[in-house]
Amino acid sequence: MTVAGRVRDVGVLIVDDEAPARTILREYLEKVPGVRILGECGNGFEAVRASGELKPEIVFLDIEMPKLNGFEVLELLEPSIAAIFVTAYDAYAVKAFEVYAVDYVLKPFQAARIAAAVERARERLGRKTAVEPAVLAAAARPRGTWLERIVVRDGGEVHLIPVRRLAAAEAQDDYVALKSEGRTYLKPQTLTSLAGVLDPRRFVRVHRSHLVNLDFVRRLETIAKGSTVAILADGSRVPVSREGHARLNALLG
Repeated sequence: MTVAGRVRDVGVLIVDDEAPARTILREYLEKVPGVRILGECGNGFEAVRASGELKPEIVFLDIEMPKLNGFEVLELLEPSIAAIFVTAYDAYAVKAFEVYAVDYVLKPFQAARIAAAVERARERLGRKTAVEPAVLAAAARPRGTWLERIVVRDGGEVHLIPVRRLAAAEAQDDYVALKSEGRTYLKPQTLTSLAGVLDPRRFVRVHRSHLVNLDFVRRLETIAKGSTVAILADGSRVPVSREGHARLNALLG
């Protein structure tokens, strides 16, 4: 992408938990025309915060990091940011492109390969490629397993919610309200998408707009006109549809 015959400047954020890898990336990126290195991050939490403050257009993002892995970080970044995954393992290649990463660069890095990745990212800039959170969540865990934690961004903060502590979830327009340990977190995701990555032996869609964790259901009550509600451990009441009632009965036995 050029502006008036020259390469357009782009802001780049480097995210890798290994300092030597960050140093090499910086060295190679400094030689690429039009690249402005905005900063470096050593973990996923720093990356989410820095992306909000520095507004990068391209992120070089390591996949295997402590606390938050690269797929989880990508879930929390603005969709317009072009992500280039970097890793020492080629096993993630298919997953990377499934989540619409711009490129996938293997370590040890080569200068020409880094420059080529930046060029691919330039071509992607300006296109929003938001990926359904369930797809990113699936990429973040081993195949054939259920989601174990949910990542939620709240301004500059990142919350990790273990699914075992998720009591219930409610659809709210384009968001899902996650209820855990007395707090409610809003995440841009559909309830159907969330239900698809949770263990169906534990989480039940009891209503078109509600999902509950069986571990938190204390009893069912019939109210006016034969309607049913589930009473959770904290005393909250969740409406239960006829179909949801049947699902609960099948699991509660």
